[in-house]
Amino acid sequence: MAPIRSSLVLCTAALIGAFGSVSPALQAAEATEEKGAKIYCYMRSSGNDHKVSWNAAYALIKRQGSSVFKTSPEHASVMITEAVVKDPGNFPDCGQFLGDLFGGNTQPATAATLGNSSSVTESTDDTTRYSY
Repeated sequence: MAPIRSSLVLCTAALIGAFGSVSPALQAAEATEEKGAKIYCYMRSSGNDHKVSWNAAYALIKRQGSSVFKTSPEHASVMITEAVVKDPGNFPDCGQFLGDLFGGNTQPATAATLGNSSSVTESTDDTTRYSY
């Protein structure tokens, strides 16, 4: 009876350990999406174009993600968007760039486009967006 009881205790301890490690993984994912959003938004608001800002943010998301699988570009775009929408005060004026993550205008931000978002034209060249 003792071997069965010790096996039961060992299995229970393993399950508790497995469930306890889920929370830090979720916290790491949240921190990664927030860092990616900060990089993307800061670079765009500083005048960098979408491609440069995207490459920097996506590189961080890929390298700091806790998943066994590589984060896809589409998922990384959603992660950045979710982080900005969840806390827009932390990412001032970044909402105007979120469309670029999904194929909108990819030109550098200028003083004119930052002040008047209606003058931004849409880009139809979506074939090179994920060329890495």
